[in-house]
Amino acid sequence: MKKIVFLFLMIASSITAQSVDSLFTTANNLYKNGEFEKAIKKYKEIESQDLVSSELYYNLGNSYYKLNKVGPTIYYYEKALKIDPLNEDVKNNLVFAKRLALDNIEELPKTILQKFNQNYLQKLSYNQWAITVVLFSFIAAILFLFFYFANTPSKKRFYFVTSIISFFLLISSFFITYNQYQFSKNNIEAIVFAEKTEVRNAPTLNSEEVFTLHEGTKIYVLDAVDNWKKIKLADGKLGWIIAEEIKEL
Repeated sequence: MKKIVFLFLMIASSITAQSVDSLFTTANNLYKNGEFEKAIKKYKEIESQDLVSSELYYNLGNSYYKLNKVGPTIYYYEKALKIDPLNEDVKNNLVFAKRLALDNIEELPKTILQKFNQNYLQKLSYNQWAITVVLFSFIAAILFLFFYFANTPSKKRFYFVTSIISFFLLISSFFITYNQYQFSKNNIEAIVFAEKTEVRNAPTLNSEEVFTLHEGTKIYVLDAVDNWKKIKLADGKLGWIIAEEIKEL
Protein backbone atom coordinates (compact mmCIF):
# COMPACT_ATOMS: atom_id res chain seq x y z
CA MET A 1 0.00 0.00 0.00
CA LYS A 2 2.83 2.41 0.90
CA LYS A 3 4.50 1.74 -2.47
CA ILE A 4 1.25 2.57 -4.28
CA VAL A 5 0.84 5.85 -2.36
CA PHE A 6 4.47 6.77 -3.04
CA LEU A 7 4.06 5.99 -6.75
CA PHE A 8 0.88 8.10 -6.86
CA LEU A 9 2.69 11.04 -5.21
CA MET A 10 5.59 10.73 -7.66
CA ILE A 11 3.19 10.77 -10.63
CA ALA A 12 1.26 13.75 -9.22
CA SER A 13 4.52 15.62 -8.61
CA SER A 14 5.69 14.91 -12.15
CA ILE A 15 2.38 16.11 -13.65
CA THR A 16 2.55 19.31 -11.56
CA ALA A 17 6.13 19.99 -12.67
CA GLN A 18 5.16 19.52 -16.31
CA SER A 19 2.17 21.83 -15.86
CA VAL A 20 4.35 24.55 -14.29
CA ASP A 21 6.97 24.21 -17.04
CA SER A 22 4.22 24.51 -19.63
CA LEU A 23 2.80 27.65 -17.95
CA PHE A 24 6.27 29.20 -17.67
CA THR A 25 7.02 28.53 -21.35
CA THR A 26 3.64 29.94 -22.39
CA ALA A 27 4.16 33.05 -20.27
CA ASN A 28 7.65 33.58 -21.71
CA ASN A 29 6.31 33.30 -25.26
CA LEU A 30 3.55 35.82 -24.48
CA TYR A 31 6.19 38.18 -23.08
CA LYS A 32 8.33 37.83 -26.22
CA ASN A 33 5.27 38.64 -28.35
CA GLY A 34 4.59 41.80 -26.36
CA GLU A 35 1.45 40.46 -24.66
CA PHE A 36 2.60 41.52 -21.22
CA GLU A 37 -0.76 41.48 -19.39
CA LYS A 38 -1.45 37.92 -20.57
CA ALA A 39 2.08 36.91 -19.57
CA ILE A 40 1.51 38.33 -16.08
CA LYS A 41 -1.65 36.23 -15.69
CA LYS A 42 0.28 33.07 -16.55
CA TYR A 43 3.17 33.92 -14.23
CA LYS A 44 0.69 34.58 -11.43
CA GLU A 45 -0.91 31.18 -11.99
CA ILE A 46 2.47 29.69 -11.10
CA GLU A 47 2.82 32.04 -8.13
CA SER A 48 -0.63 30.99 -6.84
CA GLN A 49 0.67 27.40 -6.59
CA ASP A 50 3.50 28.59 -4.28
CA LEU A 51 6.04 27.40 -6.85
CA VAL A 52 7.99 30.64 -6.73
CA SER A 53 11.55 31.34 -7.81
CA SER A 54 13.84 34.27 -8.44
CA GLU A 55 13.33 33.77 -12.18
CA LEU A 56 9.54 33.89 -11.84
CA TYR A 57 9.60 37.16 -9.88
CA TYR A 58 12.22 38.58 -12.26
CA ASN A 59 9.97 37.89 -15.24
CA LEU A 60 6.97 39.38 -13.44
CA GLY A 61 9.02 42.51 -12.72
CA ASN A 62 10.06 42.73 -16.37
CA SER A 63 6.44 42.39 -17.51
CA TYR A 64 5.22 45.16 -15.21
CA TYR A 65 8.17 47.33 -16.26
CA LYS A 66 7.01 47.06 -19.88
CA LEU A 67 3.59 48.29 -18.74
CA ASN A 68 5.15 51.23 -16.81
CA LYS A 69 3.66 50.02 -13.52
CA VAL A 70 6.31 51.23 -11.09
CA GLY A 71 5.01 49.72 -7.84
CA PRO A 72 4.59 46.12 -9.04
CA THR A 73 7.86 46.32 -11.00
CA ILE A 74 9.96 47.25 -7.96
CA TYR A 75 7.95 44.89 -5.75
CA TYR A 76 8.71 41.81 -7.85
CA TYR A 77 12.35 42.72 -8.42
CA GLU A 78 12.73 43.05 -4.64
CA LYS A 79 10.97 39.67 -4.19
CA ALA A 80 13.42 38.12 -6.66
CA LEU A 81 16.37 39.48 -4.67
CA LYS A 82 14.90 38.05 -1.45
CA ILE A 83 15.32 34.60 -2.97
CA ASP A 84 18.59 35.22 -4.79
CA PRO A 85 20.50 38.28 -3.47
CA LEU A 86 23.34 37.63 -5.95
CA ASN A 87 21.19 37.86 -9.10
CA GLU A 88 22.97 40.60 -11.07
CA ASP A 89 20.26 40.86 -13.75
CA VAL A 90 17.64 41.66 -11.11
CA LYS A 91 19.90 44.19 -9.37
CA ASN A 92 20.65 45.99 -12.65
CA ASN A 93 16.97 46.14 -13.65
CA LEU A 94 16.00 47.33 -10.18
CA VAL A 95 18.32 50.33 -10.59
CA PHE A 96 16.45 51.35 -13.76
CA ALA A 97 13.06 50.71 -12.15
CA LYS A 98 13.85 52.91 -9.15
CA ARG A 99 14.55 55.81 -11.51
CA LEU A 100 10.84 55.73 -12.40
CA ALA A 101 9.83 56.32 -8.78
CA LEU A 102 9.15 59.95 -7.86
CA ASP A 103 10.43 59.87 -4.27
CA ASN A 104 14.17 60.40 -3.84
CA ILE A 105 14.92 59.28 -0.28
CA GLU A 106 18.50 59.48 0.98
CA GLU A 107 19.54 56.78 3.42
CA LEU A 108 20.91 57.65 6.83
CA PRO A 109 24.70 57.20 7.18
CA LYS A 110 25.61 53.63 8.15
CA THR A 111 28.19 52.47 10.67
CA ILE A 112 31.14 50.35 9.55
CA LEU A 113 29.42 47.21 10.87
CA GLN A 114 26.17 48.08 9.07
CA LYS A 115 28.08 48.64 5.81
CA PHE A 116 29.93 45.33 6.24
CA ASN A 117 26.64 43.56 6.92
CA GLN A 118 24.95 45.09 3.87
CA ASN A 119 27.86 44.76 1.45
CA TYR A 120 29.00 41.27 2.41
CA LEU A 121 26.86 39.27 4.84
CA GLN A 122 23.54 40.15 3.21
CA LYS A 123 24.83 38.95 -0.15
CA LEU A 124 23.47 35.59 1.01
CA SER A 125 20.01 35.00 2.43
CA TYR A 126 19.70 33.39 5.89
CA ASN A 127 18.67 30.15 4.17
CA GLN A 128 21.90 30.16 2.18
CA TRP A 129 23.86 30.89 5.36
CA ALA A 130 22.08 27.91 6.97
CA ILE A 131 23.37 25.71 4.14
CA THR A 132 26.85 27.05 4.89
CA VAL A 133 26.44 25.98 8.52
CA VAL A 134 25.55 22.44 7.43
CA LEU A 135 28.55 22.28 5.09
CA PHE A 136 31.00 23.45 7.75
CA SER A 137 29.57 21.00 10.29
CA PHE A 138 30.03 18.18 7.77
CA ILE A 139 33.60 19.26 6.97
CA ALA A 140 34.49 19.63 10.66
CA ALA A 141 33.15 16.15 11.43
CA ILE A 142 35.07 14.54 8.54
CA LEU A 143 38.32 16.28 9.49
CA PHE A 144 37.95 15.21 13.12
CA LEU A 145 37.49 11.59 12.00
CA PHE A 146 40.63 11.88 9.85
CA PHE A 147 42.47 13.26 12.89
CA TYR A 148 41.22 10.41 15.09
CA PHE A 149 42.32 7.67 12.67
CA ALA A 150 45.54 9.32 11.41
CA ASN A 151 48.67 7.29 12.02
CA THR A 152 51.44 9.88 11.88
CA PRO A 153 51.91 12.94 14.14
CA SER A 154 52.17 15.32 11.16
CA LYS A 155 48.83 14.17 9.77
CA LYS A 156 47.23 14.37 13.21
CA ARG A 157 48.45 17.96 13.62
CA PHE A 158 47.19 18.92 10.16
CA TYR A 159 43.72 17.38 10.64
CA PHE A 160 43.45 18.75 14.17
CA VAL A 161 44.23 22.33 13.09
CA THR A 162 41.93 22.19 10.03
CA SER A 163 39.08 20.67 12.06
CA ILE A 164 39.43 23.44 14.68
CA ILE A 165 39.35 26.08 11.92
CA SER A 166 36.26 24.43 10.42
CA PHE A 167 34.63 24.38 13.85
CA PHE A 168 35.23 28.13 14.33
CA LEU A 169 33.87 28.81 10.83
CA LEU A 170 30.85 26.68 11.76
CA ILE A 171 30.19 28.74 14.90
CA SER A 172 30.70 32.02 13.01
CA SER A 173 28.36 31.06 10.18
CA PHE A 174 25.77 29.88 12.73
CA PHE A 175 25.75 33.30 14.44
CA ILE A 176 25.59 35.04 11.05
CA THR A 177 22.62 32.84 10.08
CA TYR A 178 20.82 33.68 13.32
CA ASN A 179 21.51 37.41 12.95
CA GLN A 180 20.36 37.44 9.32
CA TYR A 181 17.18 35.60 10.29
CA GLN A 182 16.46 38.10 13.07
CA PHE A 183 17.21 41.00 10.73
CA SER A 184 14.82 39.60 8.11
CA LYS A 185 12.16 38.95 10.75
CA ASN A 186 12.40 42.39 12.39
CA ASN A 187 12.81 44.45 9.21
CA ILE A 188 9.56 43.98 7.32
CA GLU A 189 9.90 45.72 3.98
CA ALA A 190 7.07 46.92 1.77
CA ILE A 191 6.49 48.81 -1.47
CA VAL A 192 4.00 51.65 -1.91
CA PHE A 193 1.40 50.65 -4.51
CA ALA A 194 -0.81 53.75 -4.34
CA GLU A 195 -0.04 56.32 -7.03
CA LYS A 196 0.07 58.96 -4.30
CA THR A 197 -0.64 58.70 -0.57
CA GLU A 198 -0.44 60.91 2.50
CA VAL A 199 1.47 59.63 5.53
CA ARG A 200 0.04 60.84 8.86
CA ASN A 201 1.35 61.24 12.40
CA ALA A 202 -1.35 58.94 13.86
CA PRO A 203 -3.49 56.02 12.59
CA THR A 204 -6.58 58.16 11.88
CA LEU A 205 -7.83 60.03 8.82
CA ASN A 206 -8.21 63.30 10.72
CA SER A 207 -4.61 63.30 11.99
CA GLU A 208 -1.94 65.60 10.60
CA GLU A 209 -0.31 64.83 7.25
CA VAL A 210 3.47 64.69 7.73
CA PHE A 211 4.70 63.80 4.23
CA THR A 212 3.62 62.34 0.89
CA LEU A 213 4.78 59.14 -0.78
CA HIS A 214 4.39 57.90 -4.34
CA GLU A 215 4.19 54.54 -6.08
CA GLY A 216 7.31 52.38 -5.93
CA THR A 217 8.85 53.76 -2.74
CA LYS A 218 10.39 51.18 -0.43
CA ILE A 219 9.45 51.45 3.25
CA TYR A 220 9.85 49.50 6.49
CA VAL A 221 6.81 48.37 8.48
CA LEU A 222 7.17 48.79 12.24
CA ASP A 223 3.68 48.26 13.64
CA ALA A 224 0.01 47.81 12.73
CA VAL A 225 -3.23 49.22 14.16
CA ASP A 226 -6.53 48.25 12.52
CA ASN A 227 -6.11 49.08 8.81
CA TRP A 228 -3.05 51.28 9.40
CA LYS A 229 0.67 50.51 9.27
CA LYS A 230 3.37 52.42 11.09
CA ILE A 231 6.25 52.90 8.67
CA LYS A 232 9.81 54.15 8.58
CA LEU A 233 11.72 55.51 5.59
CA ALA A 234 15.39 54.99 4.81
CA ASP A 235 16.04 58.58 5.90
CA GLY A 236 14.51 57.92 9.34
CA LYS A 237 11.11 59.59 8.86
CA LEU A 238 8.18 57.93 10.65
CA GLY A 239 4.44 57.94 10.04
CA TRP A 240 1.24 55.98 9.55
CA ILE A 241 -0.12 54.81 6.21
CA ILE A 242 -3.31 52.98 5.16
CA ALA A 243 -2.45 49.28 4.92
CA GLU A 244 -4.16 48.78 1.53
CA GLU A 245 -1.83 51.29 -0.10
CA ILE A 246 1.32 49.21 0.45
CA LYS A 247 2.32 45.62 -0.19
CA GLU A 248 4.73 43.78 2.10
CA LEU A 249 7.60 41.86 0.58
